[in-house]
Amino acid sequence: MSPQVALLRHNLRRVGKIAWHRLTAWAISAFTRVFDALWAPGAIFAHAVGIGEGAVAHPGEETTAMARQKFLAAVAAAAVLAATLSAAQAFDETKYPNLKGQWTRFVVPGLGGQPSFDQTKPWAFGQEAPLTPEYKSILEKSIADQATGGQGNFTGYGCLAYGMPMMMTAFYPQEYVITPETTYIVMYHVDGGRRIFTDGRDWARDLEPTYVGYSIGRWLDEDGDGRYDVLEVETRGPFKGPRVYDGSGLPLHYDNQSIFKERIYVDKSNPNLLHDEITVIDHALTRPWTVDKRYRRNTSRQPVWPEYVCAENNVQVRIGDEYYYLSAGHLLMPTRKDQQPPDLRYFQHSTK
Repeated sequence: MSPQVALLRHNLRRVGKIAWHRLTAWAISAFTRVFDALWAPGAIFAHAVGIGEGAVAHPGEETTAMARQKFLAAVAAAAVLAATLSAAQAFDETKYPNLKGQWTRFVVPGLGGQPSFDQTKPWAFGQEAPLTPEYKSILEKSIADQATGGQGNFTGYGCLAYGMPMMMTAFYPQEYVITPETTYIVMYHVDGGRRIFTDGRDWARDLEPTYVGYSIGRWLDEDGDGRYDVLEVETRGPFKGPRVYDGSGLPLHYDNQSIFKERIYVDKSNPNLLHDEITVIDHALTRPWTVDKRYRRNTSRQPVWPEYVCAENNVQVRIGDEYYYLSAGHLLMPTRKDQQPPDLRYFQHSTK
């Protein structure tokens, strides 16, 4: 089990225990008030708890008080148990698709270049993205800069979050955790993950901009068999930016007003193949752009979950508007021909 999911389940158990104790205390208190109102030292309660008339004749005696406490506790426990069973029945995991396990990126053999948004086509202009003329020019400049040693529009070199939609490339494995209110997509790369709210909420206001955006989803039973088979999702901003589709710097619009619509479902003929049909609506596009991203389930019962800490071995260094490289000997190196060193005005120059 991954550390993130283990922590999530631990917190859910902790919240469950707190809720149990509070509900128990409330139930006992409520039943106590009811029986105090109805209480009379007579045969009704004596019959209910099975004690003799002599004991009931003196309500202050220990025998009566203990019997009354036991009776109230038993009734309260039964009420709490009924409430708990009702809550458990509210989330029936058999109604949801089986997304358990480790999911990795679908790779098309022989496809060159970096991982791409449309997995069936090469990155950069090979994606055939319906870009506007302005954003085609931006992509051309990004590719030209990378050809001379720069990074172009790609921001991930400095361990900045990719955000939507590049975070769904699955450079490292994904994990899906379904609850009635939220579906979590846990990631093991520069992006921590996604929350897709399925509790019927409306769009929130006054949110802080993020790279991942705000996602609201709903489960659909499209074939009418009583089980959900599609998670329909819409993701909106406010977004942070700039954001790109792949390592070439294939750009989204700088206004950061993208909208993403997804249909996430298990393949009908292969239960170990997951689809994420993503439609991008963005002002850098001449029309909505839809791709079918696919992921394969690792069928191992105990898959290995790799750890990736981007900053740990990152040798890319940005100083001002220039990019440099850190050598194995921890020396700053140029990334392009005739590149000037950074401004060293605040360092003392050695006379040696």
